[in-house]
Order: sequence, then structure tokens, then C-alpha cells
Amino acid sequence: MRQGSDRSAALRLVPVSRETEQRLETFVDLLAKWRSVTNLISPASFDHVWSRHIADSVQLLPLAPDAKRWVDLGSGAGFPGMVLAIQLAGKTGALVHLIESDQRKCAFLREVARATGAAAKIHPTRIESIAPESLMPVDAVTARALAPLPILIGYAKPWMERGAVGIFPRGRTVEAQMAAFAPPEALLCQTINSRIDPSTAILIVRHDESAQHSKRS
Repeated sequence: MRQGSDRSAALRLVPVSRETEQRLETFVDLLAKWRSVTNLISPASFDHVWSRHIADSVQLLPLAPDAKRWVDLGSGAGFPGMVLAIQLAGKTGALVHLIESDQRKCAFLREVARATGAAAKIHPTRIESIAPESLMPVDAVTARALAPLPILIGYAKPWMERGAVGIFPRGRTVEAQMAAFAPPEALLCQTINSRIDPSTAILIVRHDESAQHSKRS
């Protein structure tokens, strides 16, 4: 599929405003220039960048429609964090924290943020080095293809304990991942099918305040 038809198909599934579409175009143009310099995404994946990466990220924002402040763990080439930051560009109080330890990828993310006006702040460091309270308030935390589920939940837990919702694309094996993980009672977990590829799933995780209160009483 040529990229033009891939883009049209993707935007039919997840329509965005013309202004957001233009910003996403700028993102993809920069990705095309930078991917030969640093390992952002594979050539085969880039051929389907709009459906596999852009639209797959765009669909996450409506899952937390009131969330303005996000944390994206292990941002890589900017999926989903930079896409979310582009969608939130110009919205009062909006900010997406992109945490990425690869310095070359951070340079790319900074260039995208500058060129698109995305509501993004780049943190060139390891996730473990971030003090969670330094990014507060946080409404939602996300990550894509970062780590096994128990490790990912451990990374996100400090923000979820403070009220953030976790929104994690987890591919085709989410049920097996959940069975192996056995989430604690304090976490409420829900899976929904991806709008882009219904054979894949998105995990939504919330901290259950009532579970904590019942343990205390």
C-alpha cells in the first residue's frame, strides 16, 4: 500500500482536524528525514506509518477525553506520546512528558515538537531516574511496546496511585499477558479492541481507591 492510500485509510478510521492533520504530516516528513540517521522505525513499518503508528496512537486520546497532562514512557520515535502532544497542541494546560533515554531519539523528538508546536516536554533520561512527583499533576500514563506487563505497571504505578489512568496498547496477546501478570486487587483492568486492528487490544488500568480504603478499615 502506498503511503497516500495508507494515510487516507488511517484518517477515515480516526478523523482529526485539518490543523492536526497538517501537524501530523510535518511529523511524518521529519520521520522520513531522520530515520536514515537514527533507528526510529523500520523501512517496512514506515510504508504503513499512518495506520500502524499515527492512527494507532491517535485512537488513544478519546479513551481519556478529559486528560490534558500525560506521561509517555519510553517514547522512542514518538508513538504514542508525540502524536498525543500534537493532538493537544494549543489546548490550555495540556502537556505530554516524553521520557526517552536514547539521546538521538530525543534530538528527533525535540525537532518534531519545535516544528509542530506540540504540547510536549522531552526528558532525555531513563524512566527510573524520573521523580514521579516532579511531573505532577498527571492525568494519564501510556507506553507502547516498552516492557513486559509487570515491569510496565511498576513504572506507571506511581502516577496511577495518584489518580492517573493507564492506557497501554498491548497487541494480540493481552489476555495471556494478563493471565501471567495476575494484577493486584488495587488495579482495575479493562481491555478493549483497537479501532485500527481489532485483533489487537488496548489495556486500560485504573487504581482502585476503594480497595485501599477497605484494607485500611
